[in-house]
Amino acid sequence: MSGATAQARWPRAGVAVPGAAALLLVAALTLGAVAVVALRAEGPGALSAADWRAGWFTVRQAALSALISVALAIPLARALSRRRFAGRDALARLMGAPFLLPSIVAILGVSAVWGRSGWVSDALASVGLPRLDIYGMPGVLLAHVFFNLPLAARLLLQAYAAIPPERWRLAAQLGVQGWALFRLVEGPALRGAIPGALAVIFAVCATSFAVALALGGGPRATTLELAIFEAAVHEFDLARAALLALLQFALCAVAALAALALAAPLATAPGLARLTERWDGASPAARIGDALAIALGCLFLGLPLLAVLLKGAPGVVGLPDAVWAAAGRSLAVALVSAALTLALALPLAALAAALPRRAALWAEAAGLLPIAASPFVLGIALFIALRPWADPAALALPLTALVNAVMAAPFALRILLPPLRQAQAEHGRLADSLGLSGLARARILYLPRLRAPLGFALGLAAALSAGDLGVIALFSRPEAPTLPLLMHLLATSRQLDAALGAALMLIGLSFGLFWLFDRWGRG
Repeated sequence: MSGATAQARWPRAGVAVPGAAALLLVAALTLGAVAVVALRAEGPGALSAADWRAGWFTVRQAALSALISVALAIPLARALSRRRFAGRDALARLMGAPFLLPSIVAILGVSAVWGRSGWVSDALASVGLPRLDIYGMPGVLLAHVFFNLPLAARLLLQAYAAIPPERWRLAAQLGVQGWALFRLVEGPALRGAIPGALAVIFAVCATSFAVALALGGGPRATTLELAIFEAAVHEFDLARAALLALLQFALCAVAALAALALAAPLATAPGLARLTERWDGASPAARIGDALAIALGCLFLGLPLLAVLLKGAPGVVGLPDAVWAAAGRSLAVALVSAALTLALALPLAALAAALPRRAALWAEAAGLLPIAASPFVLGIALFIALRPWADPAALALPLTALVNAVMAAPFALRILLPPLRQAQAEHGRLADSLGLSGLARARILYLPRLRAPLGFALGLAAALSAGDLGVIALFSRPEAPTLPLLMHLLATSRQLDAALGAALMLIGLSFGLFWLFDRWGRG
């Protein structure tokens, strides 16, 4: 075996050691956290009928959310892929905004539009129709589709962009239109992307906490994540919390395996043309359908954002000092969490890029474990481990940053891994022949290709951490909350103007952090 091949199969110590350490840390903070909670429990746990109902509701709402999000994303992605208009690129970029939006802010926006006192209910009441009641399954689905429709559309847009331009040209020459075009050209590409999109959205919705807490409306709409929170925090039933966490892991694992079984990637070589020219969709019906899909998508995604902006603007004036202090805590947590996310994801991505294919798949799968993990179980495990040595409440902000970093690491891993693999495939052998290793290899081979992905990953991790309402509820003292937790406290105490003003500040903080990091990467 040649030296280059051996190095490709066996990563250098400078890659293998940090990557293995990050992998072990992620495994310890996910599966290990469940084991710690289970071992600390007093006796074996058991799931009640209410827990099984929570599991069934979790499966139903996550499956419906994923199906509705992907079904609505297909016409939206199709319209955006074949239409060229002023502002199209900006619209495609802005479609990622709901995913970055803090969940508690999005819930306020959805309620302001669709709630009993929202714009849609006011319009219905003005014509004598009953107002909407979105609490329970309808509200959970509305909020989850609002979050995940843009994510699904972005994933399907990537599938459309991967279709070789020669296929569109050949279809136009043969006069293939309508359903035949969709079945022969678009269908194979979408079939490769849809299962993965369904699995990701299912996992995100299955582990959702804030949406079920705010819009669930009672025991009939309790998710597993909410049941874990109640078991671990309110009842301190650690055995039951561990069982619920394992059930949640199993549901997400089944969804991932189903996605792998159903996915069928397009088995053709990429085309040679750089730009894709589309000849389909020239009929008036297709133009009207595409315009409706884009307009309805913009309204559905834009109205909640507009509601928060309009209702939150008056509340910004005269915000109490507690809001500014909470914003400072959220900023500190976001910056530390972004740095920790990079410290976890970059060694994992480097290890997965250097390993042979089968081992790389296992390493990547292990790096994605936190998607199915419960941050509350992780937080309780940290509480148990630290309690003999320190007061966990005094370490609330560092622990929150750590948990948020673990939760964001899978997204950063997926951002960083493709450019690392591309750099290794294109120039790895040349770098080996020149003897490049260590910092010189990283500076010359990897960093020029990683700056933009690094900026995007850091911005995403910082934005998600700034808006997280999760594990901070376990540790934070009432007198020292982060901005999302303070918003929740203001909203539940009926101080809606202050809550909306804080929501507007949180939007600015989250999007400002993302913009700054992403701009640095693009620079």
